[in-house]
Amino acid sequence: MRLFIAEKPSVAAEIAKAIDPNAEKQDGFIQTSTDLVSWAQGHLVDPKEPDEYETAHPEWKKWSLDYLPMIPDPWEWKVNHERGVENRYRSLAALMRRSDVTELVNCCDPDREGEAIFRRIVSYAKCTKPSRRLWVASLDGDAIRHAMTVMKPSSVYDGLADAADARAKADWLVGMNASRAYGLVYNRRLSVGRVQTPTLKLVVDRDLQISRHQVTSFWKIALAMSEAEPWTLTSEKIESQQTAEDYARTCRNGSLQITGVERKAVSTPAPNLYDLTSLQKDCNRIYGLTAARTLSALQSLYEKKLTSYPRTDSKYITSDDLESFKKLLTGQNLKDGFLPNPDDVTCDDASKVVANDKVAGHTAILPTRNLSVGSFESLSDDEKKVVTRIVRRVWEAVSPTWKHQTVTVQAEAESVPVKFSAHSDTTISLGWKTVDQNSHDDSDKDQEDENRVPAGLKEGDDLSPRGTAVKEGKTQPPKHLTEASLLAAMEHASRFVDNEEFKKALNDDTSHSGGIGTPATRADILEKLVNKKYLERKGKQLISTDEGRLLISVVAPSLASVESTADMESKLNDVEHGEMTEADYLADIQCAVKLIPQEARENFQQDKKLDRDAKRETFGICPRCGASVIKTGKLWQCETNKSARQANGTWKEVSGCGFKIWPKLASKALSDSVVRKVLDGSAPLVKGFVSKSGKKFDARLKMSEMRGVEFSFEGN
Repeated sequence: MRLFIAEKPSVAAEIAKAIDPNAEKQDGFIQTSTDLVSWAQGHLVDPKEPDEYETAHPEWKKWSLDYLPMIPDPWEWKVNHERGVENRYRSLAALMRRSDVTELVNCCDPDREGEAIFRRIVSYAKCTKPSRRLWVASLDGDAIRHAMTVMKPSSVYDGLADAADARAKADWLVGMNASRAYGLVYNRRLSVGRVQTPTLKLVVDRDLQISRHQVTSFWKIALAMSEAEPWTLTSEKIESQQTAEDYARTCRNGSLQITGVERKAVSTPAPNLYDLTSLQKDCNRIYGLTAARTLSALQSLYEKKLTSYPRTDSKYITSDDLESFKKLLTGQNLKDGFLPNPDDVTCDDASKVVANDKVAGHTAILPTRNLSVGSFESLSDDEKKVVTRIVRRVWEAVSPTWKHQTVTVQAEAESVPVKFSAHSDTTISLGWKTVDQNSHDDSDKDQEDENRVPAGLKEGDDLSPRGTAVKEGKTQPPKHLTEASLLAAMEHASRFVDNEEFKKALNDDTSHSGGIGTPATRADILEKLVNKKYLERKGKQLISTDEGRLLISVVAPSLASVESTADMESKLNDVEHGEMTEADYLADIQCAVKLIPQEARENFQQDKKLDRDAKRETFGICPRCGASVIKTGKLWQCETNKSARQANGTWKEVSGCGFKIWPKLASKALSDSVVRKVLDGSAPLVKGFVSKSGKKFDARLKMSEMRGVEFSFEGN
């Protein structure tokens, strides 16, 4: 009997249904007529934290530069401490040990992390039974059954497993050692990551460029031409307003000569299908969705069998997929309800999306034939936005090219030493832009593109302006990064690389090796940076915080280097494809890690060290013990309270009177001023509380020895 192990219960249910429509749910698994199907719960098994190496390295419990670097040998693993994980692991281990189970089947997500989840569970359980890999990117029953007929031994995917193992160990080595080293040197809780720190640096660098930008004024002369067919010639930038006005007067009374006219017929091809990162970028730009929200919605759509596998880095399909792709486009199923003008949209050439050499494991993100207006109506708002964009991209990808004509005009005015120009861009045929005219990014389109340069205009023509105007402009700083532009920067790391040979390798999209992080991990990296308070969101923009800028200012350049991180990602790809061993990869990482403590000491900046012995701001007197109430993080609490980290990774209060005021009460965030008033014995009126039934109300707050604060409705 085979034991199929999926990554999630919903996927396990679909696999069981594909094997046996009458499969029965049991306690912790599904019984089919021939096999057992069960599931993990994400990463059940993780590397141990340093302070959990109690036998091999008891000294790691203590945070000290003397015990760095920490390099496990051998590595130790644990069942992670999230709720329900231990029971899930025990259930799987028991199933693996059943005498009637003769073979395991890895049905975890078909990617690096899916391979890691399965391999860690099997290794930790010390199970040596043979195993095979079910590699399927769709939860359609036919696709699952077909994949079962071509399953390969797990050993075929050893390279993928090695890359997953190397990635986890590299993240541990860099993160644990660098976070401790810099945290100890600067007396701060600093979090350094192999991928997250270079990502943070991209934002910090952009914010510094903006803050250092010096605004300067300039002036341009705008010459209004022909009244019958109005268009405008605009001068180069002029540094002096007086000079610009003098030149304008000269132009007003003189003539211009056209020195050049260049007309180009441009055919802009349709965009490719979506991979995960390009979908996340567009959903952020168009809808304002974060990368994490897009991925969450897409994962749900996949589990509902409405879209294909989400964590893909390919924008194409293979020739084997072409016929089923063409069937997807027949009829009105993916038109009505999904397209603004369905009758105007046609398939020009479906084969344009085929590129066998650019599909490494998973094809581009596609809707399935289960998607219809009916299934669409039951989706969440995020799911509707994401799947609509996927459908529209499919039609854009197979539509005709966008045909337009650009015209560039150069002109000179008599006795005026600046040049004039005009540019126009006129659509001849919308082509793929017919699908969704409101989704295109025209934010950087020059207003001069709206010109309509006369068709008969030619070099040598003499013209007289109908009117002149001097317009002031100001130099603009770079724009703040959005999630869309940051994802693009992470994806195209070659922009930040000086080494030409390495830049060329990163730009080779057939290798899928370039960039910071992977399509599957980038959203999580951004969320971690926000949660750690290194980045904050302001609308669509991502802005670095003071703490984020401080971190980048103190860490060694190598730890924040986009180039070195992209190089590590490229080498992980080499490990996956057998071009580099995992041992060699980790040896490189260990050499770099050994230098971290020394670098932290040698480049110490005294003004960045946090003086924890300085007296903290006091908010009032503790009603329980009479000591001072201080703020730690977002929590107000008695200064006598002390917590210690437990062996299982959780924190436990070990001393103190225990008095606390939590940051929120009835969905309302409390402020410092309110807490001061409460501790002073006042009863301030606070507005905007929300009851359990969802109703808003106002109330006064008073001090409570047991609860910190409580409502007081007296005098309201």
